[in-house]
Amino acid sequence: MKKILISASIVAMAALTACSTSNPDMIQRGDAQRLSQVQEATVLSVRTVTVDGSQSGVGAVTGGVVGAIAGSTAGGRREGQIVGVLGAVAGALVGNAIERSGTREESLEILLQMRNGERRSIVQGKGGESLQAGDAVIITTTGGKTRVTRAPANQGPARY
Repeated sequence: MKKILISASIVAMAALTACSTSNPDMIQRGDAQRLSQVQEATVLSVRTVTVDGSQSGVGAVTGGVVGAIAGSTAGGRREGQIVGVLGAVAGALVGNAIERSGTREESLEILLQMRNGERRSIVQGKGGESLQAGDAVIITTTGGKTRVTRAPANQGPARY
């Protein structure tokens, strides 16, 4: 039973740390079939940045539970209680570090020149496209989230 609980806790923590992304190629389900605002811009510069990982507490709680269970099986009753408490503390620290590390993301900071003369900066995960200074891009905003992608090739005015 303890092995099952430990395994389930580790799987839950791994699944939760994999949920966070700012990849422009990944769209959230709630953003599908929603009208988005689109603006045109030109890339001024692109640099690599690291988005720090989250510390929601899930990793600490999961690690604490796993550590407490693992520690409580050591020695007799009294020793098991002491080692269980120490295991909970150590597990919480390790679980928190795993969560933070697992949600850290290599990203891009993109400095943009808007058509109206304003400059804007957007940080997003690395997607399938590589952007460079001078590239024409579109900025798509949906539900408060913004992503930058290469502008489609100009094919002239639409005919209806």
